[in-house]
Amino acid sequence: MITIPFLKKNGSSDEGSGSSLMLDLRCVQKYYTSPAGDYQALKCIDLQVDHGEFVSIIGKSGSGKSTLLNMISGIDRPTTGEVWVNGTALHAMDEDQMARWRGGNLGILFQFFQLLPALSLLQNVVLPMDLAGRYSRRERRTRAEHLLEIVGLRDHKDKLPSMVSGGQQQRAALARALANDPPLIVADEPTGNLDSKTAETVFALFNDLVAQGKTVILVTHDSSLAKRAHRTALIADGEIVNEYVARALATLTSDQLLQAAHKVEARQYAAGAMILTEGRNNDTFYIVSKGTVEVVLPRPNQSDVIAVELGPGKYFGEMEFFHDRRNRFHSCL
Repeated sequence: MITIPFLKKNGSSDEGSGSSLMLDLRCVQKYYTSPAGDYQALKCIDLQVDHGEFVSIIGKSGSGKSTLLNMISGIDRPTTGEVWVNGTALHAMDEDQMARWRGGNLGILFQFFQLLPALSLLQNVVLPMDLAGRYSRRERRTRAEHLLEIVGLRDHKDKLPSMVSGGQQQRAALARALANDPPLIVADEPTGNLDSKTAETVFALFNDLVAQGKTVILVTHDSSLAKRAHRTALIADGEIVNEYVARALATLTSDQLLQAAHKVEARQYAAGAMILTEGRNNDTFYIVSKGTVEVVLPRPNQSDVIAVELGPGKYFGEMEFFHDRRNRFHSCL
């Protein structure tokens, strides 16, 4: 049986607000009560996202994706655990505080657009600014027109949602999500009802936002789309599968990855430490999450040669890079 020691990334501090991160979820758990009893939708979720990252969250139906997104957006609150967004403790807010915070700090994009049908596209984009009391009345209209221009809809600004296509409605919804210039955009299956060409247009807009410094969290069931983000977080049965385990064992199913992650043993090594030599610990599989591991090729009567450097996301065990040579693995944390 192969164990999987994991070279653990340093965790975030338990003190302070986590303001160096855009998103910091600390052992978030969520229980729902039903006639059949309590159901645990999220199981001690830890997730950290830096400012300006584009992170996709992927998982099969019922895995907990939407519940996790509700924690991040403050639509729902954890049963236990902490949710910090840009230094703000969402888990400690009441409903009024949450509504005020959400209006100025978060843009939300839904699968079914949720534009108000009686308002024009322009009015839909102006509305969040009205509710938040941001900008003057003239500035709101000018800003809304500019946002619609960015998403290619300025010529349609006076049309009702029913008068434009689904892709155009989704782009209008993105303009609305950007109305108050939030630093964080969360999107729940935003391309699920779009054709591939329109979905590509929406995804390109996300990339543009990230290039401008926005943080984007994308929930999707489309693995090919998810892989185009900076990072992918796989959720299975209410748990986040360690991203390095998922990357190293990409051929496993979600359930198999979760089982493998449960067998992971976290280890840290000092710089220069010898992790593995031929014939020792040869039943162990290592995954690097931080720092660099060097594969060193010893040479008789000469200095050693660094054959390969392995960074975060790479993995190794005993293997023969060179026939009839002994190999050593050094930690360079």
